[in-house]
Amino acid sequence: MSRLEAKKPSICRSEPLTGERTRASLAALRGLVTSCYGPAGRLKQLHNGRGGSVVTTSQSAALLAGLPVSHPVLKVLTAAVRNHMACFSDGGLFTAILCCNLVENVQRLGLTPTTVIKLNKHLLSLCTSYLKSEVCACRIPVDFSSTQILLSLVRSILTSKPACMLIAKEVDHISTLILRAFLLTIPENAQEHIILGKSIIVPLKGQRVIDSAVLPGILIEVSEVQLMKILPIKKSDSFKVALFGVSLSGDLSDTGEGTLLVSYGVSLENAALDQLFNLGKQLVSDHVDLVLCQKVIHPSLKQFLRTHHVIAVDRVGVSLMEPLSKVTGAWPIGSLGSISPSSYGSIKDLCITKFGCKHFFHLIPNKTTICSLLLCNRNDTAWDELKLTCQTALHALQLTIKDPYVLLGGGCTETHLVAYIRHKTRNEPESILQDERCSQTELQLITDAFCSALESLAGSLEHDGGEILTDSKYGHFWSVQANLPSAVNWPDLLSRCGCGLYSSQEELSWSFLRSARHPFPPQTCLSCEATGSASTLTLDCFTAKLSGLQVAVETASLILDLSCVIEDTN
Repeated sequence: MSRLEAKKPSICRSEPLTGERTRASLAALRGLVTSCYGPAGRLKQLHNGRGGSVVTTSQSAALLAGLPVSHPVLKVLTAAVRNHMACFSDGGLFTAILCCNLVENVQRLGLTPTTVIKLNKHLLSLCTSYLKSEVCACRIPVDFSSTQILLSLVRSILTSKPACMLIAKEVDHISTLILRAFLLTIPENAQEHIILGKSIIVPLKGQRVIDSAVLPGILIEVSEVQLMKILPIKKSDSFKVALFGVSLSGDLSDTGEGTLLVSYGVSLENAALDQLFNLGKQLVSDHVDLVLCQKVIHPSLKQFLRTHHVIAVDRVGVSLMEPLSKVTGAWPIGSLGSISPSSYGSIKDLCITKFGCKHFFHLIPNKTTICSLLLCNRNDTAWDELKLTCQTALHALQLTIKDPYVLLGGGCTETHLVAYIRHKTRNEPESILQDERCSQTELQLITDAFCSALESLAGSLEHDGGEILTDSKYGHFWSVQANLPSAVNWPDLLSRCGCGLYSSQEELSWSFLRSARHPFPPQTCLSCEATGSASTLTLDCFTAKLSGLQVAVETASLILDLSCVIEDTN
């Protein structure tokens, strides 16, 4: 089709970060993600002006998915965060806030992008090397013989998502179920290279959260009408299973733009039914007990199978095909021709169960790493948020198998890193200055900007106007209510640090976050006694947070290095 108007030339903008539009857009995004951060984060409602459902959330995955971004710089930032979330599921807000803070802090310095990028890269290397080292005081090794650390990790993820609308009792119940579901996906005879199974989340909306449950195997929802047509299930040995990925409705396949030639007197419907009945006869002769079909089964074929005591379940959906194949050991059958005996599978038992107002077929496997998490919540909005949170927690546990460590949460890792970096750059600047060929002033300016970005990130956890403090021994995060009296005894007002590891009753001294203080070496080498003494810790996924730190710094460097932006306005 010819154009109705002439094509407009592309717009080229040099120095994109100096523009007021860019600064305002970046500040707006930072304000949005900062207000959602942490257990006390504020909820956001996303609604398309053209209609559709309303999403209530504080999670970056849902927030960025429903947030239209038009500014080129913000597109780079949000794309980096979404890619991080696609790989790790957690730490999206952490990454976005830190990236925004770094860009805004460095913009005020007036240094060349080359110098900034080199020094930021070096400071990032200091952080990652320390977090991976054995002397790191904010990294805890995971003991898989105990569930304490793993439960604390799951509980921390759940409590950081207020839109799930869970009370303490419900958080404990869902945390236990998530951990149990995760453990069911681990093979019994795990070797050096573990292939984890899958947890399938089954929706039960409108039910009490406390009614949620975990069952081994797969649940397939069936209607009461289907249930009435199924004969009582009685079998002493295993059930033989046939799994079909092709439609058994008898419809003709799509012929495209070609011509279908039919001989005179031939009924296509009868021919298709004859083919289905021949297939049914083979299933009966092969002593198949259960037929599962991704799509639709013709009513006549269903009736034929029922008269021969074969259970037929259709419309199981594409999402269950892979788990069903793993549970039963059956290969999905993709044609209506002769079936190879090797395509069949089996299950240990099959029963009918009811949860709430829904009925399910429960396929109980012989040996498998597939389980079903029946997830309940009060309404659709809270259930959608809880489902996303459970998926995040399950993914975090899977990442912990690969890297068996967790990081202290509640802002303590960030403030501890700030103390470590400030002390390191103040007391050992020679190696950095020699390697990066920069001045002492430049190093100090970039270090202050980098540490300020981490401090602002930690301070984002406070949403009610309270004060943030750090101690001069561990460098941990402490929060206290606003409007303090002039004369105050800190141990009386403070309880435990942000991660819950240390108590204010220890002999500690505190100072306000971002206040001028002399750099100090935070205590390293976290002791096992310290982690064992705390009953409940706030923890973060080690792999996700480490990746988020790297993505934030690298994306900020990419944005700071932009010299021009070319936009096609057509």
